[in-house]
Amino acid sequence: MSTHGVAITVPEPYGSMLQQARERAGDPLANFIPPHVTLLPPTEIEKADLAGFEKHLGEVASRHSPFRMHLHGTGTFRPLSPVVFVQVSVGIPQCELLETDVRSGPVVRDLEFNYHPHVTIAHNIDEEALDRAFEDVEEFRCAFEVRSFELYHQGDDGVWRPLTSFPLEG
Repeated sequence: MSTHGVAITVPEPYGSMLQQARERAGDPLANFIPPHVTLLPPTEIEKADLAGFEKHLGEVASRHSPFRMHLHGTGTFRPLSPVVFVQVSVGIPQCELLETDVRSGPVVRDLEFNYHPHVTIAHNIDEEALDRAFEDVEEFRCAFEVRSFELYHQGDDGVWRPLTSFPLEG
């Protein structure tokens, strides 16, 4: 069994900008997790089930069209969870539909919290560092076309790497 996730990768140059913000925040996972909008959180998948899941993801991608995403400003899940994030301000309904479709397939994953598309920039760090991270990117703004989503694999070194990209073709 290995750990996988499904996400929309934040493209360059914005991905690097958000990665640097996570580094500035002092988040120890900054260099392990590329900036992304989660569609399926970290999930253990049996090797024998991976091909069927990839087939499902291809079918999902074939039903959804590319869409515009805007990221703007910061938000937090505190006090429920020690997370600061950049908000998705345009593209929320498309992310919600994708997330539901991804989770409707052969891999079942219950969620701890209701789905809320976002890009994490600080997680599980002290309150003062979370406050600084919140202020650091509160004026961040970018827009891009979402043309695909990726299946990620967490390596033995803890780094999340894209395994397969699924172009949106709907």
